[in-house]
Amino acid sequence: MKNGSQTTRTTTGAGGLSRGDRRRNARLGRLREVVGRDWAVLAVDLADRVQAAVVVDHDSRVLARRVLRGRAWDLAEVLTWARGVATGHGFAGLVLACEPTGHRWRVLGEIAAAAGVPLVCVSPMLVARGREGEDLTRDKTDDRDAVVIARLTVQLRCYLPEQADPAWARLRHLGARRAQLITRAGAARQQAADLVQGCWPALLDAAAAPLDSATWRAAAALALHAAVDAGGDVGAVRARSRARFTARVARGVRAGGGRRVCRRVAEAVHAAAGPAGAGAGVAAQRHGALERAAFALTDLSAATTELAEVEARMLTVLADLGLDEIAASIPGVSPVGVAAILAESGDPTRFDRARALVKHAGLSPVRNESGTLRGQTTTSRRGRPGLRVAAWRATWGALRHNPVYAARHTHLTTRTDRPRLHDAQARTAVAAALLRQIHHMVVHHQTWDPTLAGPARDRRRQQVVVPTAA
Repeated sequence: MKNGSQTTRTTTGAGGLSRGDRRRNARLGRLREVVGRDWAVLAVDLADRVQAAVVVDHDSRVLARRVLRGRAWDLAEVLTWARGVATGHGFAGLVLACEPTGHRWRVLGEIAAAAGVPLVCVSPMLVARGREGEDLTRDKTDDRDAVVIARLTVQLRCYLPEQADPAWARLRHLGARRAQLITRAGAARQQAADLVQGCWPALLDAAAAPLDSATWRAAAALALHAAVDAGGDVGAVRARSRARFTARVARGVRAGGGRRVCRRVAEAVHAAAGPAGAGAGVAAQRHGALERAAFALTDLSAATTELAEVEARMLTVLADLGLDEIAASIPGVSPVGVAAILAESGDPTRFDRARALVKHAGLSPVRNESGTLRGQTTTSRRGRPGLRVAAWRATWGALRHNPVYAARHTHLTTRTDRPRLHDAQARTAVAAALLRQIHHMVVHHQTWDPTLAGPARDRRRQQVVVPTAA
């Protein structure tokens, strides 16, 4: 309400608390149950062969230090030592804290679980910022980092790490491998296209989308090897007749898992070795560039084959989790795309709200407001980049084949009641909506419903009961 020139903004909810306040209070309550006030904190700065450990109280006062020269699996004795220190200072128990770096924090979690000690993790970003807050310098040592981890823990600037079961852990590893293979295949595609374009451009004209054609890849690999064996002479391809060349290409397509050969593309590759096609390109670079292009096509073929195997295994894991039907129910989004999202997010049931999953991906909106200033709202981009990329990739097929997402994108880019979004901004909003819906589908074990996924006005319309005529 307004009173003269002053404006007071009130909040709704019990006790004037916002929804964010209530959720934050609940999260702090869960953490306080783990990081009890009568418990000491053992913080470990993990490394390969040197582990720095410190035991502190809830005022961040250092009670004891120890440096272990060994690997993470040797920290069991440090845990026993820290328990003795905590008991000697009158504490009822001990909580273990570390940064989630590499595989070592999982090793520490295994040791802690065996000893019955709770484990919490502190974000490396908070440690990096907190390091300077210690004495306003950028001084960095293992001992100092351990103290920073402990101080952030007693301040409840920590979180409970994910406790993944074997199936979800396997899905995450397969998803990481899939991401590596996609990067490798994309690099090989770009490299092969660039090298062939510079030294034998006619070869790329043999198909409309050459690198997407199994026939072109098999024919180009055969032609490149023949040209390389001839010292860079692409005309050596025509030493075989067109019929013999096409037959060899057909065998290569079948060996790569294909079923049919496109004779038009195979014959066009053979014709590209004629005088008109062989004369173009940088002659001095031809031999070496074509040899390198042949290696790139081999890498592309190997990455594509392994990628198909990894994706098949991911779908098997989804079936084991009972999520295969759910993953296949979203029009325009392949089951593999849903599997890639779940591989990065982990079990969505560990998030109490769908918005938490969006925030985990770094797609949540971030406001820039102060007083009367209303700055531009952007996405946070703080979270798992792999989850953000997986959701972004899924939107390309969804916007083409899913009318609900296509309508949402059109509305966001053409609306008049609020500022319009650019194409990339609208795709980001669609990606966030997809994550929220996947969370709902997995938590409630429901297939995709276009009514629930559509605008709120459509859901309200479904709730209206229209009386039938007598």
